[in-house]
Amino acid sequence: MDDSLWALAWSLPAVGRRGREEARQRIEQRESPKPELVAQAQQALAKAARAGFTWYPAFEPSFPETLRALCDAPLGLFLKGRWPNGPTVAIVGSRRASAYGKEVARYLGRELAQAGVWVVSGMARGVDAAAHRGALEGGGLTVAVWGSGCDRVYPPEHQDLATAIGEQGGIVTEYPPGTPPRRENFPERNRLIAGLSQILVVVEADQRSGALLSAKLALEEGREVMAVPGSVFSPLSAGPNALLRAGAAPVLGAQDVLDALGAKGAAKPPMVGGEPRGLLRFFAQGEALTVDELAARCGKPVPELLPELTSLELGGKLLREPDGRFRRA
Repeated sequence: MDDSLWALAWSLPAVGRRGREEARQRIEQRESPKPELVAQAQQALAKAARAGFTWYPAFEPSFPETLRALCDAPLGLFLKGRWPNGPTVAIVGSRRASAYGKEVARYLGRELAQAGVWVVSGMARGVDAAAHRGALEGGGLTVAVWGSGCDRVYPPEHQDLATAIGEQGGIVTEYPPGTPPRRENFPERNRLIAGLSQILVVVEADQRSGALLSAKLALEEGREVMAVPGSVFSPLSAGPNALLRAGAAPVLGAQDVLDALGAKGAAKPPMVGGEPRGLLRFFAQGEALTVDELAARCGKPVPELLPELTSLELGGKLLREPDGRFRRA
């Protein structure tokens, strides 16, 4: 029996860390899997191939050494595209990120990719997707780690994003075809994000965010954790600010991450361009204002502001938060 098929057959019934440890022992002892497991593995390989994925057991020479060395190492992974072959940085954060958080994640992803750094994230809504999109804009050096089977794009609205990542970077998942995006899959997925990265950057995260679990796992694996400072008034800044208080290095621009990596190249600072004009000059960078707050600041009635606000929003110069506040792009 082919070694790759044999390893996949034992990995299919392995659930959780204990299940992986038991399966690893069987693989090391060359124990033969039951015929029904072999048949399931053959079907999984065929379905994965139709989705454009290839199964790589952990003993495959090309398998990333950083993943093989994890305390809870995967038995193997399905890959579409290519493995990262350079410096790696994970960018993680809230699914319910603010416009500011998504803007920062996209900026970091773009600048790091342009500097030859692979951006690792989970392709979730919010910060993850923004980081991937920025990396694609910067050259395509990005890897998405899924918490579902290789034939299940999640969230479904990210189908186009998944296609672009698979064509220009790489998509990896531990789960065989047909596996739904179960809640318990994502903490396990997070250990792979931490394992693939040299540095993990938290952009926005509330106190219960999975991004903080990723940070904890990264620290346990000896990776450096950095964080983007945020407003003391925002719940989404509680996670990064707590990491900073605990000693994480602050990220005030992509250059901070490049310097921590020891990578060559210079990144653009977050603010590019001349002085803001019109209503834009009343917004500090990263600040969000309600229409009433803006009216009080500039001394004009609300009806006079609405036409310019609409024009700025349509032109992409202002972003509207979910709570209706406006923020400079």
